[in-house]
Amino acid sequence: MSTSPTISFIGAGNMASAIIGGMLDSGFKAANIWVSAPDDNHLQSIRKQFGVSVTTDNRYCAEQADMVVLAVKPQVMASVCSDIAPVVQNTRPLMVSIAAGLEASTLDEWLGGGLPLVRVMPNTPSLVGKGAAGLYANDQVKEKQKTMVESVFNSIGSALWVEDESLLHAVTALSGSGPAYFFLMLEALEEAATDAGIAGETARALAIQTMAGAAEMAGRSEHDPGQLKRNVMSPGGTTEQAIQTFEEGGMRDLVKKAYSAAYKRSGEMAKELANKQKPITGDTASCWLTF
Repeated sequence: MSTSPTISFIGAGNMASAIIGGMLDSGFKAANIWVSAPDDNHLQSIRKQFGVSVTTDNRYCAEQADMVVLAVKPQVMASVCSDIAPVVQNTRPLMVSIAAGLEASTLDEWLGGGLPLVRVMPNTPSLVGKGAAGLYANDQVKEKQKTMVESVFNSIGSALWVEDESLLHAVTALSGSGPAYFFLMLEALEEAATDAGIAGETARALAIQTMAGAAEMAGRSEHDPGQLKRNVMSPGGTTEQAIQTFEEGGMRDLVKKAYSAAYKRSGEMAKELANKQKPITGDTASCWLTF
């Protein structure tokens, strides 16, 4: 990999745009970024916004790169990989997939085999630079390449490695689905506060800031969440009464059950997707089916 690597994105959706924006804010050079997508009008918007190079030709985009980020929907990944396989087999870039559910071995097979490949499970807060991503590398990935992937995904939040690919299902149930868990809590707190007479907009603003502040404290503190919780509680006080109600209502068990359901479904979806996927051969245009 060169000193100033070129990174190509195949796919130009919201997540790709978020990553590119984060990279540029972190000091990556626009001149070293390429993007391909089927819609040239959309590509021109990307070019104007970020100053990156664009093309509707996946193969040409991949050919430029030290690192190729596969940012297309899982449903079209097989055809995209099949299309660019001859190119990447020749240039041997680091391949990075942000598609959920598609295993590294499957992706590598579609790409012709033997390539360094990293799977990334990002989450939706990446769109605002507060993402949490789980990363897994196959045996062909070198330490220098791992560092590059980290720098890219740390630019939109934080990125942490898992040693076993199957743990990406656990990451999906935690940080992938996790934002919705907290949105549910915000929704419930807002409803409870408005029932108590607080104006809806005020209740929402207070709930959001409270959650953001708690997250910031947890990130900065040397204490674990249990101790932070106890620090807020006073004997016989309001917080103690609320926490006791949560505990008596089985909140811990409910969270574990919800997490387990998400974890199980992640594995099921991966199997379903693998069974449905078949590479579609043809020209570059054909590989954008339904994208």
